[in-house]
Amino acid sequence: MAEQQTKEESDCTETFIVQVKELGGAGIPEAVDAFRTPSTPSSSSGIPNSEINYPLIQSSSSNTTGYASKILEKTGMLNCNSSRVPMEPKCKLKKQDGEPFVDATEYRRIIGSLRYLVNTRPDLAYSVGVVSRYMDTPTVTHMSAVKQILRYVRGTIGMGIVYKKNQEKEELVGFSDSDLAGDTDDRKSTSGIIFFFGESPITWVSHKQRIVALSSCEAEYIAATGGACQGIWLKKIIAELRGDDKVKPVLKVDNKSAISLAYNPVFHDRSKHLTQEFILFVIVFNVEIYSLNM
Repeated sequence: MAEQQTKEESDCTETFIVQVKELGGAGIPEAVDAFRTPSTPSSSSGIPNSEINYPLIQSSSSNTTGYASKILEKTGMLNCNSSRVPMEPKCKLKKQDGEPFVDATEYRRIIGSLRYLVNTRPDLAYSVGVVSRYMDTPTVTHMSAVKQILRYVRGTIGMGIVYKKNQEKEELVGFSDSDLAGDTDDRKSTSGIIFFFGESPITWVSHKQRIVALSSCEAEYIAATGGACQGIWLKKIIAELRGDDKVKPVLKVDNKSAISLAYNPVFHDRSKHLTQEFILFVIVFNVEIYSLNM
């Protein structure tokens, strides 16, 4: 596991990320060198490289062109026709679709590679999450959905996330959304959450909800709860890195019923069954950690 350690001086802060035998540091060069001690011998290798398949274009962007190309090459899709979307809007997959089975080992290998790619490609989070549900007994239909994702990767292979050094507005803004009963097998909904710091996304997730939502209001409310928890965590991290507590997270939800329920948790038939974990969402808003906007 990675371990973070900081050392603060009067006018600067150095941040280090330690994992196994490797150490990454950010700060003024002289201060970073001073942080190293004779008791912990180490050497500097300069700017991080792409050994972990995540090229870092210093102070600009992060893209995974090389890693994506390797995925396409291994799957024989390097010269395929590209697709404009990773998954068709009307695509509804299910476990038992009557189609012939495909090689489960190969299917899992491709999914594993795509899930690693999601770490720098938020646009793949939902589609890769959906096809990951069928790794036990994948069929021809499931593999076709995976190839659709690969064709999309082929068409967007040069895209990445841009991180600007100096931004006019350093705001932490999150968005949460949900479908309703999108999984045709168990009728559970899927949440989608993404947070931006300034103009760039810094964290994102798409996952199936643990309970069956009875309405779109409930599904959106559960997704917003996950967004609230994510925002609290990000607020703490940013406060620790910056040394101040000035960043106020904002969560945006596009369902008026869920927003009304968050601000006024009325006890009635449509909400009385919600568990304690979702009540946290209400408590968060009551102490004004968030402002919830459309």
